[in-house]
Amino acid sequence: MNEKSKLGEGNTVQFPAGNAVLEGDLSIPEKARSIIVFAHGSGSSRFSPRNRYVARVLREKGMATFLLDLLTRKEEADDIQSGRFRFDIGLLASRLVETTDWLRQNTDTRDLNIGYFGASTGAAAALMAAAERAGEVTAIVSRGGRPDLAAAALGNVKTPTLLIVGGRDVPVIALNREALAKLRGVKELAIVPGATHLFEEPGALEEVARLAANWFLKYLDYRSA
Repeated sequence: MNEKSKLGEGNTVQFPAGNAVLEGDLSIPEKARSIIVFAHGSGSSRFSPRNRYVARVLREKGMATFLLDLLTRKEEADDIQSGRFRFDIGLLASRLVETTDWLRQNTDTRDLNIGYFGASTGAAAALMAAAERAGEVTAIVSRGGRPDLAAAALGNVKTPTLLIVGGRDVPVIALNREALAKLRGVKELAIVPGATHLFEEPGALEEVARLAANWFLKYLDYRSA
């Protein structure tokens, strides 16, 4: 699969989201039929090595990827000091909705099926945004997510959703099981044996990438060239 993007591999783009201007790294392999939007967790960024690894695996499968920061640089700097934004799931979800709308208007991405990959608090934002843009979002994968932070929206999420949790991340397993019961569409909880919250153990992140790729390939209507 040729991984050269139409816009340059890993091209950084800026786009409006309400009153903010956000940044993201957009990569579109030739003949891509879908795009995965990555929403990182609190205290992280689009440069997260874990998310970038998963994104690379997805591009190898022919999917476009969009790793973005849901906060501006000023907001991120403020958040490091105050923590005021990292658990503002409503704000993060609204930014993800704006991102989805921008992808639909952008010439290079408007015809691509959209999926969300959320980590930690980013997973809560993805679920809340999917409830609002149900007709646009085709599949969701959560890695070590906090779906409980989107509890009020879970009953409105009908998008096929895969929740991935580490087998040693006991408190988060319980939160994900509770969330799974509230989701209304196709849903699954996958537990990676021996993995902790950040999936740093040997082979753990590879398993996350494999599970995510299979889920997106199944539900994003991707067809290889």
